Amino acid sequence: PRYHPDWASLDARPLPPWFDQAKVGVFVHWGVFSVPAWGSEWFWWHWQGEHRADYERFVQRRYPPDTTYADFAPRFTARDFQPREWAQLFQRAGARYVVLTTKHHEGFTNWGSPVSWNWNSLDTGPHRDLVGELGQALRESNIRYGLYHSLLEWFNPLYLADKESGFKTQNFVLKKTMPELYDLVLKYKPDLIWSDGDWEAPESYWNSTSFLAWLYNDSPVKDTVVVNDRWCNNCSCRHGGYYNCADKYKPGTLPAHKWEMCSSIDKLSWGYRSNMNIAELMDEASIIEELVQTVSFGGNYLLNVGPTKEGVIVPIFQERLLALGRWLDTNGEAIYESKPWRVQMENSTDTVWYTSKGPVVYAIFLIWPLDNVLELSSPSPSPATQVTMLGFAGTLKWQKSPGKGLLVTLPYMLPSPLPPQSGWAVKLEGVK
Repeated sequence: PRYHPDWASLDARPLPPWFDQAKVGVFVHWGVFSVPAWGSEWFWWHWQGEHRADYERFVQRRYPPDTTYADFAPRFTARDFQPREWAQLFQRAGARYVVLTTKHHEGFTNWGSPVSWNWNSLDTGPHRDLVGELGQALRESNIRYGLYHSLLEWFNPLYLADKESGFKTQNFVLKKTMPELYDLVLKYKPDLIWSDGDWEAPESYWNSTSFLAWLYNDSPVKDTVVVNDRWCNNCSCRHGGYYNCADKYKPGTLPAHKWEMCSSIDKLSWGYRSNMNIAELMDEASIIEELVQTVSFGGNYLLNVGPTKEGVIVPIFQERLLALGRWLDTNGEAIYESKPWRVQMENSTDTVWYTSKGPVVYAIFLIWPLDNVLELSSPSPSPATQVTMLGFAGTLKWQKSPGKGLLVTLPYMLPSPLPPQSGWAVKLEGVK
C-alpha cells in the first residue's frame, strides 16, 4: 500500500519484524561534546545557552581565553577509532543492532553532510566519514545499523530565525534538517532512524510526515526500516514506528504498542565524561535486571556507551558490555525472538520475570533462592511438564505447589554462597 503523509496512514504501517526479534541494541553518543568530555553531551547548551557558572568556570580553567565551542572540533580526532573492533565488541555484547549519533543537537555531522559546511567530520576534526565506516563494519558483522538524528540544532541561525517567527518559516527544515535526513537514508541505507530534538515545534514545521511517507513508499529501505516516535512536539508515545516515550522509560505494565527502553551505562551522561566515577555507572546486575524487565514487557533494550574523542570505548564500558554478552550467551534463548507471556512477573516479587516462545515459557529469576527452591505461582503444570535451566545440562525436579503453580529444585551451586552471576533462566515446557 502507499502511505499518505498523515499520522493515521503512517501509524498503520506494520513494524518490520526484525526489530521486535532483535531485543538488544547498543547506543553510541559521539561528537564534538566528546572533546570537553565534562558534564554531559548537552555541554554547549549548559555553557552558552544557560550560561551555567560551573561550565563557564570549566572552560576558563582548561582552555585558552575566548575559546568557542567550534574550537573543540579540531580536537575531535577519532585517531584511535577502529570500526571493526567496535563491531566485534558490540557483537560479543549480544547487540543485534547499533545506533550511532550522526548529528546531536550541536549540529555537527559525523559524515560529510553537503549542507553542514565546515561543521562535519570530513572537513574538520577526524577528517573521516564516521557514519560510513561504522556502518560498513557493522554490516560485515551482520549487525543492523541505526542512525540517531536530531531535528533541531540549538544554535543554528536558520533554526533560531524560524523559532523567532513562531515556526511560521521553515528555512532550517528545508535547507538543513530534511536534506540531511534524505542524504543519510540514500547514502547509508539505515535499518533504523532514531529521531530526536523534536520537542520544540509541531509536525507542520518539521515536515516529518512527508519524509516518513517517502521513507515507507519510495526509499531504498522502505521494507526494512524502523523509526521511533520523536517526530514532533506531541508525537512521543503517540505517533511514528515504535515508541521510546521518555529516556529511560519504564512502563510498569505491558504496553499495547512495541517500545524500546534506552539506558546509559554512565547514569549521569550519554556522552563520555573523563571524570566519571565507578559509583556513577550501572553494574552488571542492574544492566541485566533492566534488560529482563524491558523484554518481559515486550520492549527492546538499547544500552548506551560514549566513546572518547579519540574513538576509544573505555575498558570499563567494554567490561560491562562483555558481561552482558556473556549472560546472553547462556540466557539469550529466553530473550531474543521472545514474546511477552500472559503474566510478565510474579505478583509477590519483582525478581521473577517471564518471556515465552510459542508453547515454551521462560522464568528468569534475578535472586537465587536461599533454599535452592524456586517458587513459581503463575504457570500451571501438567504431568508432562518438563523443567530445565539454561546453561545447565539435564532436567530439574519439580513438584506441584500446595497453592498453585510449581516448586522447582535448582541445581546445587558449588561452592560460593552467592552464585557469581545475576539472573538465571528456567525453561518450562508443558505448562499453561
